[in-house]
Amino acid sequence: MSVRRTVSMDKTNDSVVTEFVLLGLSASLEMKILLFLFIFSFYVGIVLGNLFIVFTVVCDPHLHSPMYFLLANLSFIDLGLSSTTAPRMITDIFSEHKAISFPGCMIQMFFVHVMGGTEMVLLIAMAYDRYTAICKPLHYLTIMSRKTCICFVVTAWVIGVIHAVSQFVCIVNLPFCGPNKIDSFYCDFPRVAELACTDSNWVEHVVTANSGLISMGTFFLLIMSYIFILVTVRHHSSAGLSKAFSTLSAHITVVFLFFAPCFFMYVWEFPTLSLDKFLAVLDFVVTPLLNPAIYTFRNKDMKVAMKRLSRKIVSSKETS
Repeated sequence: MSVRRTVSMDKTNDSVVTEFVLLGLSASLEMKILLFLFIFSFYVGIVLGNLFIVFTVVCDPHLHSPMYFLLANLSFIDLGLSSTTAPRMITDIFSEHKAISFPGCMIQMFFVHVMGGTEMVLLIAMAYDRYTAICKPLHYLTIMSRKTCICFVVTAWVIGVIHAVSQFVCIVNLPFCGPNKIDSFYCDFPRVAELACTDSNWVEHVVTANSGLISMGTFFLLIMSYIFILVTVRHHSSAGLSKAFSTLSAHITVVFLFFAPCFFMYVWEFPTLSLDKFLAVLDFVVTPLLNPAIYTFRNKDMKVAMKRLSRKIVSSKETS
């Protein structure tokens, strides 16, 4: 049962929601099969691709530099962000009753925003790393020391937790007394707040101010930083502009892929939920796979390190 009946002191019946029903992505069998193959194959790629990047950066001493340290952390966060929703999406596609318990829903929302908030800050750290490498190359290793990189990562996680907690405390204490159907494939603060049996407009404003404005503020900060880098390089050398743009194009692509869905989910909501679901799939399934692809296939050092690691793995198997 999704609703538990309790009797209060004045003998009136209240309904307490103990689970939410996720309506999922599609009701068509053909579409379900297509979605299953798409999401399953992408999630396998996310797990293998991101773990391989983390493993390569950790094991190859040639990649023990600030940029690759931040990249390995980005891969770890991408894997965590996708894992908050993708496995359940896969198992729920053919399920008739897509129910998630109340605690499970709360936990999912919390970790979605922890990972999302952490990734926002980490992308800022990566932009600062590129700014230092391109605009201040002689001082790069001094500025981007190991201590600085660790501080960036710790700060990112702390801000991610604060970002999630500030919304979580608003939602978890709301009364849910009847409607429990969420027209989505995962729990998120705006969708769950709509089901509260009290005026939750203030909660929606908190979510918009927190997730919406923070994501947009971060997005414009990153774009401005990239523009500043390109302008600075152009003033010093026109030949270096193309090289700098080639280096930053991967970062700019990742930023647009990550923040565009956030804008339409938290700031300017589409009237059609189907497009809202598509953007969510883009954020949880497509972007975490494209991140390692963009950073590795465009990076010579990373490709060389992967080949080196692959040869080591093959040679170790042959000797054993």
